[in-house]
Amino acid sequence: MKEITIREEAKKIEEEIIRIRRTLHRNPELSNEEFETSKLIQDILDIEDIPYSTGYAGTGVLGVIRGELPGKTIALRADMDALPINEKNTHDFVSNFENKMHACGHDAHVAMLLGTGMLLNKYKHALEGTVLLVFQPAEENAPTGGAVQMMIDGVFHEFEPEAIFAQHVWPDLPVGQIGVRAGAMMGNSDRFKIVIKGSSGHASMPHQTVDAIVVANQVISSLQTIVSRNTDPLESAVITIGKIEGGSRYNVIAEEVTLEGTVRTYKDGVKTMIKKKMVSIAEGVSSSMGASAKVTYMDGYPATVNTGEWASLVKETVLSTLGSEAAPEIQPSMGGEDFGQFLQHYPGVYYWLGTAIPSREVQRPLHDPEFDIDERALTIGVECMTEVAFSALASLKNKEE
Repeated sequence: MKEITIREEAKKIEEEIIRIRRTLHRNPELSNEEFETSKLIQDILDIEDIPYSTGYAGTGVLGVIRGELPGKTIALRADMDALPINEKNTHDFVSNFENKMHACGHDAHVAMLLGTGMLLNKYKHALEGTVLLVFQPAEENAPTGGAVQMMIDGVFHEFEPEAIFAQHVWPDLPVGQIGVRAGAMMGNSDRFKIVIKGSSGHASMPHQTVDAIVVANQVISSLQTIVSRNTDPLESAVITIGKIEGGSRYNVIAEEVTLEGTVRTYKDGVKTMIKKKMVSIAEGVSSSMGASAKVTYMDGYPATVNTGEWASLVKETVLSTLGSEAAPEIQPSMGGEDFGQFLQHYPGVYYWLGTAIPSREVQRPLHDPEFDIDERALTIGVECMTEVAFSALASLKNKEE
């Protein structure tokens, strides 16, 4: 790749990448509804003369770039869906639809993968193998997601990757920096529901009842001891109650309370322990107070765990591409990510692309109605993903030899 300056080529298509991102931002589509997004992707692949197939997990698209030099196969993935959030930004490309917004940057992911495809296809004469462009629907549709269904639908039946890579915009890093590490990058993302049943009665005569709200209060407090007293202090875990429903009237003792929440962990052993403790605590505390509890635990996305070898390659590529300060040491996030499903089947890397907006004293986080990115990061994302693709294929070729 010495004869090709990827940065210069990425800058040449910057306006096009921004245009694609803004078009997608204006027209967000929720999980499993990405029909127009899928059509836009297909239209651009047609223009670029990149072969593709469709129908994976409904709206998913697989582009295939065959290099003219022999080699292995890798995959690059971008998620496509938006969130049910009302946008509060004021720029001139805000969402055209109420309660639909690209508040997690998937519009940028699609635009950058299309840009990467443009460059790889333009210089496929130097490409040592095949690159798969995986456009995935329904990443936000936890705990189901779209990754597993794409694999079930045969996205990798004809071409199976030796490694798979994805990037995600990240407002906690400045433009020009990439966050990557070996091991856990994102956490197990699970959900639960606890239904507590007592017995109702008049608020003035609580001794004749079992107050489900009081029981729920004790259950909530006791659940927090799982992290503080049952989890190794050197491990990480979060138990959050995000929703409580109970009671019907101010002067009636509540008969039933429903608690809903999430559990975040990195290690499966910690997750298994929490599941068991959650059941024993909820049932035990409720029983001791004359009530009953039913716990429903829903396994969500698995932890996103980067392969050490490929994380090193991405970091080395970033440092050589963007400079010695471009890959700072980072800590993993407890956020969930459907890309972890791919990494359970194929080695690879999920990394963060710095997109912080300098004019904002406080960056708006992912899933915030005012989330936005510094669009200067788009060509950096294209450049890095393109360089990673060339580097990964070259590394596989060297191993083979």
